Amino acid sequence: MPKIKKVKKIKITKKIKQKKIAIKKAKPLNKVKTLNEPKAQAPLKLVNKNTYTPEEKIEIKKIKKQATEKRLYEVKDFVVYPKHGVGKIVSVEKATIGQIDIQFYKIFVEKEKLTLTVPINQQSNLRPISTINQINKCISILKTKPKIKRTMWSRRAQEYDQKINSGKIYELAEVVKDLNKNSDIIADQSYSERQLFEKAYERLKSEFEAVLKISPEEVQKKMDKALGRNQIISEEA
Repeated sequence: MPKIKKVKKIKITKKIKQKKIAIKKAKPLNKVKTLNEPKAQAPLKLVNKNTYTPEEKIEIKKIKKQATEKRLYEVKDFVVYPKHGVGKIVSVEKATIGQIDIQFYKIFVEKEKLTLTVPINQQSNLRPISTINQINKCISILKTKPKIKRTMWSRRAQEYDQKINSGKIYELAEVVKDLNKNSDIIADQSYSERQLFEKAYERLKSEFEAVLKISPEEVQKKMDKALGRNQIISEEA
């Protein structure tokens, strides 16, 4: 019989090395950040007049100051409102609108029997009446020959109406000159031409009266003489 070898029992010992785990102590937090807490912005340091840090420049919008009116009109002053002609300031009054105190002129337009209310802060729409020198220049304009225009009447009528409502006395005199019935260019006037002529003529006449301080009849004679209307009327008579 074969010999049976004895198996020696080998004890296997596992050496377990214990690892030392170094536990680092956490540093105490001075501040606890919250999710919604906004980040503090660094203070701005003035470097130059227009340079700030951080690099972003701060745009400062300049607010335009409202232009102050150079002149305040007084009661009894004559002024010209472009769309209505010469008027006289009869009073300066105050009113409260929307908790705001507003001063305004009361202007009476004799030719139209109309009273206008114009706020003082809108007096740029007004102009003072003309001087003697400007009136004399208007008379010189009335003596010149009218301009020949070949454009359609509808377009010319629009231009004339704009000049009448511009409030400029020289343009007013040009309309009167160009639409003068007794010119050698226009033999007869249509209804619309006559309406524009009379409107411009009366506006100019009222300013002549206010500046020259003479009667309406004397002003009419002076204007008609410059236009050559007196000569034509006497010939027709």
